[in-house]
Amino acid sequence: LDLFTAYSANAEPKHGASRRALGRESEKSASRANTIRSFHHDESTEQLLSHGRKTTQRFLFNLSSIPGEEFVTSAELRIYREQVMAATNSRSSSNSSSLAGRHRINIYEIMKPGRPLKEPITRLLDTRLVQHSLSKWESFDVSPAVSRWTAEDHANHGFVVEVVHPEDADGDYKKHVRVSRSLHDSEDSWPQMRPLLVTFSHDGKGHVLHSRQKRQARINKPKKKHKANCRRHSLYVDFSDVGWNDWIVAPPGYHAFYCQGECPFPLADHLNSTNHAIVQTLVNSVNTNIPKACCVPTDLSPVSLLYLDEYERVILKNYQDMVVEGCGCR
Repeated sequence: LDLFTAYSANAEPKHGASRRALGRESEKSASRANTIRSFHHDESTEQLLSHGRKTTQRFLFNLSSIPGEEFVTSAELRIYREQVMAATNSRSSSNSSSLAGRHRINIYEIMKPGRPLKEPITRLLDTRLVQHSLSKWESFDVSPAVSRWTAEDHANHGFVVEVVHPEDADGDYKKHVRVSRSLHDSEDSWPQMRPLLVTFSHDGKGHVLHSRQKRQARINKPKKKHKANCRRHSLYVDFSDVGWNDWIVAPPGYHAFYCQGECPFPLADHLNSTNHAIVQTLVNSVNTNIPKACCVPTDLSPVSLLYLDEYERVILKNYQDMVVEGCGCR
């Protein structure tokens, strides 16, 4: 649910810290996309190697569920790093070195897989110096690679994550960056720390919300009653009431609102009318064969839904025109 909390169009301001934790460029990326997906790597393809001060690991992510018509605007690889308790002492006793208490993390795209006795051909995508003394997520820009794999249809050979340790690094320091599962990790803890690839994409349209249910929700016709002037009314849509709760993960519902009311002649300024609506209402006052202007939404905003696709993968998508913000006579 971190994706929904951080990136949804209806996220509350208090979740700003969650946004920052998920990457400095993520908020900008989300603004250019209407679909966000997250992928875990295929653990069966892991290749962990350690050579002196360097530890490398290969990650392969299956991106076949991204539709061909979607344009990937950006992508980031998120890696969790744990605090090294000895880092504080090491840092205080090694102030002579500007790199004391730090690791360097390099992210490479595999352009061509390696062969026996030959290293793979790679290109550097992103790099960063990180402190030992902090536990946090690090986000790396891997947009060029994901764009090649999806838009340009190049072969996906995965990433290589390279961690360069300090010269005096011991076993504890080499466990600082969590790139693979430990035998001591529980079933609950590892999913919270395993590497994650997040893609931001756009399908080129304001997405239309379609139900995956064959059955239709029962429609209760409202009772007729005297109408006041056109205005916005409260309407909360509970997805369990309409049978959508089995595929929508979050939120459980949302405030949609609706417009209802009369558009009387003459139209007042607060009824947010167009010139055409004013003329139509004027004509209706002398010729009842011409209908009055209608009370309709004039301003709408999006809602983000976290749902399961046909592959049972969790998708976050922004659906346009879901919430009535204003009403008027049109």
